[in-house]
Amino acid sequence: MSTNSLPREKFDPWRAWVFYGALAIAAFFVVIKLFSLTVLQYDALKAQSDENRTRLISDPAPRGIIYDRNGSILARNVASYNIVITPAYLPDDTADIQQIYRQLSELTGIPVNNGTVEDAKLFAACVPGPGIAQLVELGDSNSPYSPVQIQCNISEETALLVREKAMDWPGVAVEVDPVRDYPTGSLTSAVIGFLGPIPASQQEAYEAQGLVTRRDKVGYSGVEAYFQDVLAGKNGERLVEVDVAGQELRNLEPPVAAVAGRNLILSLDTRLQKATEAGIVREINGWNTFLQRIQISSGVIAAMNPKTGEILAMVSYPSYENNRLARFIPAYYYNQLAEDPRKPLLNHVISDEYPPGSVFKLSTAIGALNEGIVTPSTIVQTPGILILTESFSPNDPGLERPFVDWTYNVKGVLNPEGFGSLDFVHCIAYSSNVCFYKLGGGYKTEIPEGLEIDRLREYARALGYDQLSGIELLGEADGLIPTRQWKRINRGENWSTGDTYIASVGQGYVLATPLQVLMSAATIANNGKQMKPTVIREVTDNEGRVLEVWENENGTFSSQPAAISRRVSPFTPTQRWDVTVDPIIKDFICEDGFCTETGIMKTIQPWVVKKVQEGMRLAVTDPKGTLRDVFEGFPLAAAGKTGTAEYCDNVAQAQNRCQFGAWPTHSWTVAYAPYEDPEIVVVAFAYNGGEGASVAGPMVRLVLDAYFELKAIDLAEQGVSP
Repeated sequence: MSTNSLPREKFDPWRAWVFYGALAIAAFFVVIKLFSLTVLQYDALKAQSDENRTRLISDPAPRGIIYDRNGSILARNVASYNIVITPAYLPDDTADIQQIYRQLSELTGIPVNNGTVEDAKLFAACVPGPGIAQLVELGDSNSPYSPVQIQCNISEETALLVREKAMDWPGVAVEVDPVRDYPTGSLTSAVIGFLGPIPASQQEAYEAQGLVTRRDKVGYSGVEAYFQDVLAGKNGERLVEVDVAGQELRNLEPPVAAVAGRNLILSLDTRLQKATEAGIVREINGWNTFLQRIQISSGVIAAMNPKTGEILAMVSYPSYENNRLARFIPAYYYNQLAEDPRKPLLNHVISDEYPPGSVFKLSTAIGALNEGIVTPSTIVQTPGILILTESFSPNDPGLERPFVDWTYNVKGVLNPEGFGSLDFVHCIAYSSNVCFYKLGGGYKTEIPEGLEIDRLREYARALGYDQLSGIELLGEADGLIPTRQWKRINRGENWSTGDTYIASVGQGYVLATPLQVLMSAATIANNGKQMKPTVIREVTDNEGRVLEVWENENGTFSSQPAAISRRVSPFTPTQRWDVTVDPIIKDFICEDGFCTETGIMKTIQPWVVKKVQEGMRLAVTDPKGTLRDVFEGFPLAAAGKTGTAEYCDNVAQAQNRCQFGAWPTHSWTVAYAPYEDPEIVVVAFAYNGGEGASVAGPMVRLVLDAYFELKAIDLAEQGVSP
């Protein structure tokens, strides 16, 4: 059969059209896709491509150093050595890798194998748990050219040994990581504070500042936290090209060098700080040993220059060791501190509030004399016990209530006559409760109208109570001077005459921080000028040049003043106000225990401040003065005030010690010297310390002795006679 006789298949044209149509549709979608990729998605894909081949590397900036006023280092950066392995640089032979792991395990004590790679994902770097092989395998899967930390904070000897083995251990190296070191440790930790990892709640804010989470640390407390922006500096940046394995190939842009943090010079004198800590520890331990029980659990001492506001010493006892928190924060140690009822993590000088007791009488004295409640020559009768009819409203007949002086003991009569007849300055010198009851709340016809709580609050605030001081430390408490409205809201009852009596001697609802007590005495010592307390003297660069730094209203720092700002460096004393010049006190008209504002603002007369100074001086010089025995033999003229403050907090309640007439007491003393030209004012507080002159008084005396001894030494070294 010939080929011509074979039947031919019929070709349908529609088949061709279908084929060509499919090709056209496919081509159309290809063109659309190409258009989308090359035009519509160009920017996004280019950014993704750049992200895959580039990496922005942050180079950490050295943190600023912290010094005391004499140049002693309080916080610095030291080298911490870490053993790291770069997976990409390990040998090709598995046997060689295992040999390196085994030798490293013998050196470090870290097992070669422990757990799985999935387990290793749950651990942070340098936290014991995963084995060496698991750590390296995890790092290899993420970024083989990134070093994996195997062990951190090794000794310098171990670091040298690892470096010597570098030829035999390819891929193994020693990484130098700067960490914070505190040479003075617990001595200054309440002021210096410590660092910690960036909290998750603030991660976004810190990363916006260029910090790196899980690497950079930030201040958690003290000046480390308050001056975080000043101390941290600015991290450097490098934009580099990397290959698919993460190996750096080249810099794509000129690197931006890291800017080192600026240094802080504090107002503290470490030498005085040591003497202060020794004094409080000796006094507390001595009394606890004598009583054969732990009676005094905590305390504080702080010293200030009343003319400048500089804090010269600040000890909060018990303290904590911030070096133990420098590299990482051990959970067991932090929990131990957090659960300690003595609250060692708290700076008790600024953050804890206590009833101030008789040291608060300085506010009552200033107010009563300035308001004309008494004159310097007025004689006040001060029996050992005063019976007051306490009422809660003008129409309330009231109930009789006893108010006792500190010389009267309900368990046995020590001095039923009290102090007898006293003038104004001797009321201060002897610290007569009965006298100040009458000054604050009045008494029958003897003092028909007392100062009352409204005016008392104004004078207390003028001396620094009931408000934040603005000291450069986080966590400052503002204390409390109660008002009638405060009591109605918080206690659900009206203010009573007894409340005024008790508030007049710093008891009842009155609360204050030791810093506020210090400021009140400093204001009086400085003739009415209240200086802003500060722990900062200067900010310097790495070459020691003093920088001009301003703190803005929003808490940021800049080299130029803003609309509302204050200069932090160079140090210039900041006067908050002068009570004898600035009209900061509201004027009231008081009648029958109730006061009405007049709308007038007034000052404290200078002679009033002088009279209160005289009363504080008599407390040291008069044979019956509360500080006479404490300052026996002190070579300079000093003045001061003691305080024994009853309290009933949760600790006392748990021990069933809140018994009327026998409540436990805190011990206070505040004093300054020299009397005519004050250089230093010191406050001491002992929790559950008892009588102020017995416990807190010797603490203050020791600090004053140390200060003037150090001053004499410094002058002798300069060839100047003291």
